[in-house]
Amino acid sequence: MTTPAETYRLEEQIGFKLRKVHQQASEVFARVMAGYDVTPTQFAALTKLYDEGAVSQNALGRLTAMDPATMSGVVNRLKKRGLLAQSANPQDGRAMLLNLTEEGQRLTLEMRARGALVSADTLKPLKAQEKKRLLALLDRLAGT
Repeated sequence: MTTPAETYRLEEQIGFKLRKVHQQASEVFARVMAGYDVTPTQFAALTKLYDEGAVSQNALGRLTAMDPATMSGVVNRLKKRGLLAQSANPQDGRAMLLNLTEEGQRLTLEMRARGALVSADTLKPLKAQEKKRLLALLDRLAGT
């Protein structure tokens, strides 16, 4: 009789498969967004700010599924590039809100026009119905 340890195969595990697909998606992102000098996490932050308008750093982290340390680094790098600005929250002067600068809005709009190509290229091997099913299953796994 074989044990679970003997039948375990890394290549059959969900984490391994997701990691491989993530690597492929990251390569597609790098190719599609070449020239913008932006990472996927930076793009996520910029595009969520474009969608939502001014939000706190904490809220932006929740919206983009980033932990506070990652979000802090992303925000600092985007502020250094002049793409984000901070301002006082009018309802609570102690709290700060993040906003896209004019340059941040312009660049985000340009990148958003290319953003759908990342998903399209990543999902290219699948048929339309398979794409919908995969995305629905991933939503279920993510609890969304």
